[in-house]
Amino acid sequence: MRTSCGATAQRCAVVVAAAGGKRSGGKRSSGAREKQQQQKQAQKQTPRSKTSHMSECKADEILCFDPVPAARGALQVLYAYPNDYSVGITSLGFQLVWAFFETRADVAVHRYFTDAHDPLPASPDLLGFSFAWELDYANILSMLEQLGIPILAAERGDQHPLVFGGGPVLTANPEPYADFFDVVLLGDGEELLAAFTERLLELKQQGGGGGSRQELLLALAAVPGVYVPQLYRVEYEGPTGPITSITPTHTGVPLAVQKQTYRGNTLASSTVVSKRMAWENIYMTEVVRSCPEMCRFCLASYLTLPFRTAPLEGSLIPSLERGLAVTDRVGLLGASVTQHPEFPELLTWLTQPQRSHVRLSIASVRTNTVTPQLAAALSSRGTRSLTVAVESGSQRVRDIVNKKLSTEEIVACVGNAQDGGLEGLKLYGMVGVPGEEEQDVDATIDMMQQLRKTAPKLRLTLGCSTFVPKAHTPFQWYGVSPQGASRLQRLDKALGKLGVEFRPESYKWSLVQALLSRGDRRLSGLLLLVREYGDSLGSFRRAFKEMEGELPPMDYYTSATYQPDTTVLPWGHLHGPLPQATLVKHLQEAQQHM
Repeated sequence: MRTSCGATAQRCAVVVAAAGGKRSGGKRSSGAREKQQQQKQAQKQTPRSKTSHMSECKADEILCFDPVPAARGALQVLYAYPNDYSVGITSLGFQLVWAFFETRADVAVHRYFTDAHDPLPASPDLLGFSFAWELDYANILSMLEQLGIPILAAERGDQHPLVFGGGPVLTANPEPYADFFDVVLLGDGEELLAAFTERLLELKQQGGGGGSRQELLLALAAVPGVYVPQLYRVEYEGPTGPITSITPTHTGVPLAVQKQTYRGNTLASSTVVSKRMAWENIYMTEVVRSCPEMCRFCLASYLTLPFRTAPLEGSLIPSLERGLAVTDRVGLLGASVTQHPEFPELLTWLTQPQRSHVRLSIASVRTNTVTPQLAAALSSRGTRSLTVAVESGSQRVRDIVNKKLSTEEIVACVGNAQDGGLEGLKLYGMVGVPGEEEQDVDATIDMMQQLRKTAPKLRLTLGCSTFVPKAHTPFQWYGVSPQGASRLQRLDKALGKLGVEFRPESYKWSLVQALLSRGDRRLSGLLLLVREYGDSLGSFRRAFKEMEGELPPMDYYTSATYQPDTTVLPWGHLHGPLPQATLVKHLQEAQQHM
């Protein structure tokens, strides 16, 4: 028996917002019933109270671009971040989309956060969401309700704005949220957003491409990177069975949607600085995009390939000069900042005597690039600690995940950090990696003991999570290891005796991440229930119990190992940078070390 997604349409949810408010943001859902009641009370604030808060926020903003007044008849865009202002305004992705809309005369953008918003247009054409954290979905649904817009895309009519969404959550796997969005923008926004907006304006001038919402969506689906979930039919082997097929509902709709990749050499940088940001008054500039190392579990690498670097003279220095004109706090962003080919020159520029007042933060540093000189330079600019990813103390596990790093290099990194004057070093590790065994956990304990002896004055921290499968990576077919929780407990007990601070990520949260990472459209109804119960693992299990017989059990999504040659993945019609054959090849290379 096969079941179509149409039969479970009210159980599917995907939030896609396509609109821009010249300023927007939001707040995370707490999940606890008491906090939900508090949020409901907060939502009863008058529009004036939230607009007043927005006016106060705007007064503290320093813009790094020149807004263009909206022309008469401009596209009315409400651009939202489903969290509070301080979180949303710190998001570089949100800043970029907002500034894009603000610099167009044919767009009038209004920002919308959970605790503040601009005066709202009477009839917005677009409502857009920047979606960066999975559990913010509950805030998206609440914001839709506050605006009087049906939560489910299938229930919206011609009188409602088009709801679109973008960001890392949706680009990786939008399917659990698909029923909530009219449109999802897949990939880098630099060129995709312009193509989407231009097509929308053309259709508006033509009277909506024929008038109906359906015709508008069909026209937008032809734009590369624009995904319209309701134009794809998902069929299952019964309500609790696997996906059997994903096909377009109309002739002319592409069989697959390709994630869009920006290949320019000018990367992102802040468009606004404010003391209300989560990192006060920070100016951020993207030094690199993606990562050349390609660890087999890593979404940040595989989903954003190829590795790109911004040129020093033509991009980075001009960007930093703009930032330093308004603040003395700079953040260098990227998955592997120190692998920029001109990083030594960049560091020299930043640490010149005339910039002694600059406070410098670096998002990530590759372990074997930490030298005493680097540590000393960062220490002189206010950096007290660094973060490096080592994944495991076991060379075998590092080989499995393609972490090109030796224990000797890790030891050297720790010694160099101490010699360079840093006070602390945080290492990121992982348990439950496919193929990991108990002796590999022992190796991590032994390595941390060696590091403690190498740098006795350095404050050492090991942050550790359980492996979570991510779409578009070679390990997307593996589930979460049931041994993850016990291995975190082993590390906690052993490292405490060594004087190493241990910061484990909740194993329960890893299961929730895996569910949303590998989920399909049948999760939409479940998410609506969880929203009422709270966002704990127990709430998810309660919702699965209530929906028993309507979708597979939770373990199917979180823990099962799928077969690459027979499994139709929920995101199989949404293509990332690498074809599945390449991902399978990388998977097989990893399995040779298991």
